Amino acid sequence: MLRISWVRDELLLACALVVENGWRELRQNDPRVHDLSDVLRSLPLHGDAATDPRFRSPNSVSRKTTDIATAHPDYAGEATKGGQPTRQIVSDFLEHGEDLLAAAAALRQGIASGALHLVPEQPDEADDSGNSAPEGRLLARWALYRERDRGLRDRKVRQALRRNQPLACEVCAFDFGRVYGQLGAGYVEVHHRLPLYISGPRETLLEDLAFLCANCHRMCHRSHQGETWRTPEAVRVELLASDRRA
Repeated sequence: MLRISWVRDELLLACALVVENGWRELRQNDPRVHDLSDVLRSLPLHGDAATDPRFRSPNSVSRKTTDIATAHPDYAGEATKGGQPTRQIVSDFLEHGEDLLAAAAALRQGIASGALHLVPEQPDEADDSGNSAPEGRLLARWALYRERDRGLRDRKVRQALRRNQPLACEVCAFDFGRVYGQLGAGYVEVHHRLPLYISGPRETLLEDLAFLCANCHRMCHRSHQGETWRTPEAVRVELLASDRRA
């Protein structure tokens, strides 16, 4: 079997387990290790790798929990060679523990419900360098897929029209209809106001969505300084700051 490196989603789940275990490693015979092994083997990330019983076996999962536990800065012994991604997930959990635990819970829920297995890959679920979002590739995939649900977007547009609300970008106020006339009439993109790991993998409400132009929507999802998801309010702050510097 070819060696397949652990990806962010897998490390997220493994580190959450170590955190819940008091930053201690878990042994191979631990039922929680066997459960995580089953979850990792079910992730729609590595194609047919799970057909090999050695892939993410309880033994390999246990070793990874050791890598994670020994990468903690308070660990007194010698750290194992877990690699930079493992060290990075430990650092991220120490800084953003609650958010990443919530992301791990959302990921497990999406796998358990079967929803994540129904979501096709999205072209921009990773950045230009192939790096995934802090919450992992699968949650980013799911969020992008939900935003591209044409039926959901159309319901949001119809709601705004009934309320006589403009179909304008909530960041920069760009209005496709006003600029492009009939060609742009009724066109606008939508973006979730909260990331999936905060809102939870529930049914999307129309109030969860914000109207954005294509440019501001791209900025909400652009990978920058360790973030790949932003609220419209955060992008508006960046835009206003840029205007003041100009």
